[in-house]
Amino acid sequence: MKNREEDIEVNLTGEETTASEASKSRWFKRKRKGITTSTADKKETPEGLWTKCPSCNHICTSSELKENLFICGKCNFHHRIGSDEYFDILFDESNFTELFDTIKSKDALNFTDLKNYQKRLDEIHAKTDLKDSMRVAVGKVNGEEIVVACMDFEFIGGSLGSVMGEKFSRAVDYCIQHQLPYLVISKSGGARMMESAFSLMQLAKTSGKLSQLSDAKLPFISMLTDPTFGGISASFGMLGDINIAEPGALIGFAGPRVIKETIKKDLPAGFQRSEFLLEHGFLDFIVDRKELKNKLSEVAFLFRN
Repeated sequence: MKNREEDIEVNLTGEETTASEASKSRWFKRKRKGITTSTADKKETPEGLWTKCPSCNHICTSSELKENLFICGKCNFHHRIGSDEYFDILFDESNFTELFDTIKSKDALNFTDLKNYQKRLDEIHAKTDLKDSMRVAVGKVNGEEIVVACMDFEFIGGSLGSVMGEKFSRAVDYCIQHQLPYLVISKSGGARMMESAFSLMQLAKTSGKLSQLSDAKLPFISMLTDPTFGGISASFGMLGDINIAEPGALIGFAGPRVIKETIKKDLPAGFQRSEFLLEHGFLDFIVDRKELKNKLSEVAFLFRN
């Protein structure tokens, strides 16, 4: 019978360990040209270098995804992007002028839920450099000058608050003053409940401003992206002279789980996807992000002439 001492090794820290434990420890070590290294010494892959498609699990580099306009090269899934990316895609040479960029949200009601609203705003301003959930810019799209308002889901779920309503309205005034078409790219969870009635008032305010745009005989193009819900789809989101959407975008008022629990019935597969809405007459057409710039300039040209 082997002595116990023969089954004991001393590890690098001077602590005793059994032979089996020592064997496991050696498995995690590598020798390279006389140098012993462990898995802890291996360099980690830089964060954000790779991206996995949430639809088909295809993996590609983040740079490849950006070059493909944030569309999966395998299944054509359109990844969610923000105003920076849309402005780069749409405007000629990424050249545009941002409008009304000094307006910021404030906590007029001293609202608190899980967190103080003003504190929430301060944290988001510091983290994202966004003033609110919508940015407005004017520039040329294939030579056609257009005003584009785009929502950022990163800012409290792209929610509709007082600042978004004000920017939307001022953009309409700008379009009327300069006789320009108006494109709104929606990506939102709906009204911002932290602003209570002030938020809900924006549904009527924005819808009313669109009647002025219509009286001026200027086009309003509503583009719905993933996701567009609540007060946005219940107001200006569905009031476009042309309503368009990206492929596979989730669009509706309430979420499918809420609807199912309310009506106690199973829902058709994909009934809130843009393809289903197109089939049932809610949309005029679906446009791939790679074709968006050409389609938009074509529509603007047709309305202008």
